[in-house]
Amino acid sequence: MADRGRLFRFLNRCKKWGIGFVIFVLLLIVLNLLFPLRVSITYSTLIQDEKGALLHAYLSPDQKWRMYTELNEIAPLLKKTIIEKEDQYFYYHPGVNPAAMARAFFKNLLTGRRSSGASTITMQVARALEPKSRTYWHKAVEVFRAFQLEWNYSKDEILQMYVNLVPYGGNIEGMKAASWIYFNKNPDHLSLAEITALSIIPNRPSSLVIGKNNDRIVAERNKWLVRFKESGLFSEKEIKDALDEPLLASRNIGPKFVPHLAAELRKSTNPNVVTTTRLEMQQQAEKIVADYVRGQQQLGIHQAAVVVIENETRKVLVYLGSANFKDTIDAGQVNGVRAIREPGSTLKPFLYGMAFDEGLVTPKTVVSDVPVSYSGYAPENYDKQFNGKVSIEYALEHSLNIPAVNMLNKIGTEAFIDKLSEGGLKQIQKDRKKLGLSLVLGGCGASLLELTSLYSALPNNGLFLPPILTREDSLKQAKPIRVLSEPACYMLHETLSKVNRPDFPLNWQSTEHMPKIAWKTGTSYGRRDAWSIGYNRKYTIGVWLGNFNGTGVAGLSGANTATPLLFQLFNTFSYDEDEAWFNMPKSCAWRQVCGESGLLPEPSCEHLVTDYFIPLISSQEHCKSKEEIMVSIDNRISYCKTCAPASGYVSKLFPVLAPELKQYYLDHHVAFAQIPPHNPNCERVFKSNAPRITAPQNGHEYIINTKRKEPLQLSCQVANDVARVYWYVNDRFYKEAAPGSKLYFVPDPGKNKVSCTDDKGRNVNCTIDVSYVSL
Repeated sequence: MADRGRLFRFLNRCKKWGIGFVIFVLLLIVLNLLFPLRVSITYSTLIQDEKGALLHAYLSPDQKWRMYTELNEIAPLLKKTIIEKEDQYFYYHPGVNPAAMARAFFKNLLTGRRSSGASTITMQVARALEPKSRTYWHKAVEVFRAFQLEWNYSKDEILQMYVNLVPYGGNIEGMKAASWIYFNKNPDHLSLAEITALSIIPNRPSSLVIGKNNDRIVAERNKWLVRFKESGLFSEKEIKDALDEPLLASRNIGPKFVPHLAAELRKSTNPNVVTTTRLEMQQQAEKIVADYVRGQQQLGIHQAAVVVIENETRKVLVYLGSANFKDTIDAGQVNGVRAIREPGSTLKPFLYGMAFDEGLVTPKTVVSDVPVSYSGYAPENYDKQFNGKVSIEYALEHSLNIPAVNMLNKIGTEAFIDKLSEGGLKQIQKDRKKLGLSLVLGGCGASLLELTSLYSALPNNGLFLPPILTREDSLKQAKPIRVLSEPACYMLHETLSKVNRPDFPLNWQSTEHMPKIAWKTGTSYGRRDAWSIGYNRKYTIGVWLGNFNGTGVAGLSGANTATPLLFQLFNTFSYDEDEAWFNMPKSCAWRQVCGESGLLPEPSCEHLVTDYFIPLISSQEHCKSKEEIMVSIDNRISYCKTCAPASGYVSKLFPVLAPELKQYYLDHHVAFAQIPPHNPNCERVFKSNAPRITAPQNGHEYIINTKRKEPLQLSCQVANDVARVYWYVNDRFYKEAAPGSKLYFVPDPGKNKVSCTDDKGRNVNCTIDVSYVSL
C-alpha cells in the first residue's frame, strides 16, 4: 500500500507539473500572439569587389556602423571562440539556461550585488533588439523574447544576429564592423588573438577601446586565452601564438574605392553589394588617368572617365567616374560614367554596320564626299575639306561626316534610332522626336557606360547585353539582342583596327607593346567632349575627356586627347598579349570588285580590288562608273543612237558622275573627261538627268535688309554631258552660264520662281518667298 501511495503521489505531482507546463506554454503562445517579435535591423551598405574585398562602406540609416555578416563569414574559429566565452550550452538550451540563471540568482543574492550574469547568446540578442534598463521586469521580457527568437530562428541564425548586433562602443555594432574598422579585414580572416580581443570588448565597450586601451585589452585577452588553454579548446601552440601576437590596431576610416559606383549602389536593398569591380585594375586605371589628366590640365582639360568591360561576361571591371573624386575645384564628384554627353562620331560604325546588313554597301563601295544640303542642313567634315570619291572603308577610317549623313538619309533616322535604342542608348530613345540627320555626327546624348556597352556587342558577334555591375545583375537572365550581324561586325573589326588612320596617336611609343585593337574616336560640337572607345577579344574600353562644366578646349579631340589614354590602358591591361584576332565568319566572304565603284566589275573595269561581302545580302549591282559615248573624231560633238552618223565618229569611255560630284570637280579644278556637247541637230527629247538647283533652296523664306539689298546666289548641279545652263527668274530669261558658274540676282518681294534649263532642254523649277525688312 505504501508503494502504491508513493506512486499515486508521484503521478499526481507529474500531473500538476504537466498541467503547469501546458499552462506555461499556452501563456507563451498567447503572449506571442499579443506581443509578436519584430526584428527590424538596418545595416550599413557595403560595396565589395568581385572577390568580396571591401571597397566602400556607408553608415546605416540610424547612423551606425553595423555591417551585415553572412553565415558563411562566421568561420569555425570565430564560432568556437564566441560560444566558449559567451554561452557554452548555446546549442542545447531553448534560449534560456535555467541552471545558469539559478546560479547567478543565488550568487548575486549572497553578495548583494550583480557579480554574475546568466544571459545566453539568445538573451543578449533579445536585449540588443530591444534595449532597456536592467530591471527584473525587463529581464523577464528579455527571457520571453529569447523564447520567441528560438521559435522563429535557427541557432545559426541567432548566432548570426549576435555577431551583427554585439556592441563595441560609440556607433560601432557587430563584429564585422569592428573587424573592418580596427583590423581592416573580414571576420573570417581574423586570428585567434584578434577574435578574443574583439570578444571581450562588448562586456565593457566604454572602457576597452581599441587604439586607446590596447594594453588593458591585451591583459584581458590573455586571461581568456589561458582559460581556453585550460579547457583544452585550442592547442598549446595556437594559444602560444595568440599570446605572443601584439595588438597594434586602432580605428581607421576604411577604404574609399570606386566612390562613383559606390554612391550609385548605395541605395541598394542588399546590405552587402558585391560588384564586378576588379580592384587591381581599378587602382591601375586611377593612377594612369590621374597622371594623364595632370599633363592635360595646362591645355584646359581637367577631367576624364573610364569604363572597362570584360567582353565574355559583360562585367564592368573598371568604373572610374572622374580623374579625382576629391577634386572640388573641377567637380570631381560628378559621375562622368553616367553623365549624358554628345557622343561625336562614335555612332558611325553602327550606321555603316546597318548598311552592311541591309545590303546597301560593302567596305569598298565608293560614295561621294562633296558639299550637300538637306533642307538647309549642310554638314561639313571635321577638317572643313572634301575628298570627292571615297570608299566606305576610307570614310569610316577618316570619320568623314558627309558620307555618314548621306548614309543615314538612306537608312532613315527612325530605323537608326530604333537600332541604337535596342543597344541600350536610353537618352536617344527619349529624344527621338527631336533628332535628325545630325544624330550620326553626335547631335544626341549618350553616356560613357552606354557607349562602351554598345561597343562590347561588336566583339560578341553583334549581340548586345546590358552591362553587369553587381553579382545580383549577373544572376538575371537577360536575352541577348542582335544589333548587327556577324559579318557586319567582322567588317568593322577589320576597318577599325587599321593603323594608317588620322586618329592614330602621334606618339608611337604608346603602341609599342599594345595588342591589336579596333577603336573609334569622337569629338563633340564645340570641342567639349573627346571620346575613344576600343576593343579586342578580351576587353572593351571606353575613354572620355573634357570638362564637367561643358567648357570647350581648342586642342581637345578624340584622336589627340582620348586615344593616347585608351592605348595606355590597353598597354596596361593587355600588355604584350598575343591573343588571336577575330576569325572571319562563314557567313562572310571575299569577292573582286571594281576599285572605281566598289561594285561587281564589268569587262571595261581596269582596277580590281578585293572586298568583303555578305552572300545573298550584299548588292549584286554591276559597275556603272563608265559609259560608252559616241563622239566625233575631233572630240567636239557627242552623239546618241538617234543622231549618230553612219561614219566619222569613235566610241570612248567617259566617267559617270553624279551632278554634285561633277560640280565638286569643277569647283576644285579636278581634271576629268567631260562628254562633249551633244549634237545640236539631234531631235531626241531628253527627259532624265535634269539640273538640280542648289541655291536658292526650294520652299525657303529669305529675309533681305531694305537698306542693303544683298543679292541671292544661283547655282546648280548638272549631268556630265551638260556644257551650258540657262537661268530664268519669274519666267523671264536672266542669264546663260557654264554649269560651275555662280550667278547672283536681286529677287522681287513675295513669291519668286527660279528656273534652270540645260543645253538638252531639261528644266527644273523652284519657288522661294522673299521679305524685305528694315534692320
